[in-house]
Amino acid sequence: MTVAPLRIGNASGFYGDRFDAMREMLTGGPLDVLTGDYLAELTMLILGRDRLKNPSGGYARTFLGQLEECLGLAHERGVRIVANAGGLNPAGLADAVRQLADRLGIPVRVAHVEGDDLTAGHPRSLAAHAYLGGAGIAVCLREGADIVVTGRVTDAALVTGPAVAHFGWAPDAYDRLAGAVVAGHVLECGTQATGGNYAFFTDHDPARLRHPGFPLAELHEDGTSVITKHDGTGGLVDIGTVTAQLLYETFGARYAGPDVTARLDSVRLTQEAPDRVRVSGVRGEAPPPTLKVGLNRLGGYRNEVAFVLTGLDIEAKAALVRDQMEAALDAAKSRPAEVRWDLARTDHPDAPTQETASALLRLVVRDPGQDAVGRTLSGAAIELALASYPGFHVIAPPGKGSPYGVFEDVYVPQGAVEHVAVLHDGRRVPVAPAADTLVLEPAPESALPEPLPPGPTRRAPLGVVAGARSGDKGGNANVGVWVRSDDAWRWLVHQLTADRFQNLITESCHLKVVRHTLPNLRALNFVVEGILGEGVASQHRFDPQAKALGEWLRSRHLDIPEALL
Repeated sequence: MTVAPLRIGNASGFYGDRFDAMREMLTGGPLDVLTGDYLAELTMLILGRDRLKNPSGGYARTFLGQLEECLGLAHERGVRIVANAGGLNPAGLADAVRQLADRLGIPVRVAHVEGDDLTAGHPRSLAAHAYLGGAGIAVCLREGADIVVTGRVTDAALVTGPAVAHFGWAPDAYDRLAGAVVAGHVLECGTQATGGNYAFFTDHDPARLRHPGFPLAELHEDGTSVITKHDGTGGLVDIGTVTAQLLYETFGARYAGPDVTARLDSVRLTQEAPDRVRVSGVRGEAPPPTLKVGLNRLGGYRNEVAFVLTGLDIEAKAALVRDQMEAALDAAKSRPAEVRWDLARTDHPDAPTQETASALLRLVVRDPGQDAVGRTLSGAAIELALASYPGFHVIAPPGKGSPYGVFEDVYVPQGAVEHVAVLHDGRRVPVAPAADTLVLEPAPESALPEPLPPGPTRRAPLGVVAGARSGDKGGNANVGVWVRSDDAWRWLVHQLTADRFQNLITESCHLKVVRHTLPNLRALNFVVEGILGEGVASQHRFDPQAKALGEWLRSRHLDIPEALL
């Protein structure tokens, strides 16, 4: 007997996403399951610091606020809710949801998933959590839960869990599981799949992108899906928006998780109708024998000051204040362990406003102790107020310094984690690790198409023909680049090599850059190792999550065939 498709939506891409999205998704059209992704590497650090102040906290409190408005709606419409808002304390959030439901008089069954917390085994970490798969979520749903909250699971687990519960897939139904993983990866970042942060946004009516609707997937028993959104909502769903999200924060053709390793080089996208993209052809393999564990710890303290340099002699002004500050830091009782300078030439000659006549010289300091980045820096900067370059002023005076975090990942055997589904009636059901596993290895590179024949070229930005989306994973960044025609692909795949990438993105020239090809998507994926230092919380660079790295790449000029322009 054919099982009806599962209509699964998303209402959150991060902790702090649009509060009204849950109501919009519940009232905008039919759904079976509504998911919410609240966790990221930085969020786990934030929740860890919150829990130091309040041991009963450690979860995403906005989720409770959304439920207070929407729990009745979800119950009336028969929509189940699955969210990783439990953060560091899924049991605490589950209890809080039960208390809320009792107060509102809404009879819902609340379950949670635990076992991801490995902090006790990593005493130097503020939070150490394994990325679990969707099997625990599936158990909770099969046993009748209306709401399932989890801690750290993979983002795609919020979709694979409901899919397994709905379709009854076996653990080795790898192609079907991989199809659900791909659908989950497209949904996980919310409106990034419906026109948000989209490279080719200028091709569309700005009014359409002003308030994009959240995405949903119609998932079928064979693992295929259609990515869409509720009728009448803003934004758009096309092959480009789905491709962009598929490339986001992925590394290579094998996209590994606890449930399955999905082969991104097998994904095929078809524009089925307006705002409907079919995802098919996805192949899966056994998951790796290990689970990723994200370790967050406090790395020390940081502070910064931005000197405003206006008008003439920008370089000389920067050199003067830098020399003065360095001398003061050297003479201080405790010089910061790390001192970094960056000059941003935002100034324009003969500028019509003072702001556009000004450049910014940014000084960032880090140290294990707060005094070295607080009093030392603020004293040195303030004392120069009447003794430095002409027009001296700063954006804001430096403060006391704030703690920063460090992220790293390690791996443990799947069997080392006690994955447990805690049901609405209190029963605890152990979830077995994957029975069959496959050590993760890089996928073989696909054969390249023939290059375009020689012809006239024109110097132009790469972004005229290519889209990009970039993001972070720990200290590494990934940049996905795609084009929209076969001829553009034939040019891109031969021109944008790893070496050319490093020439264009000069910050990567001394780092390891690995290129992966995804011909079905007409896409390249570049992994830049170490460009983000010790992760987003360490604030290593101007763009600590590499969100705009792809847009910088698109702005660089190359000799592009005129036939593509």
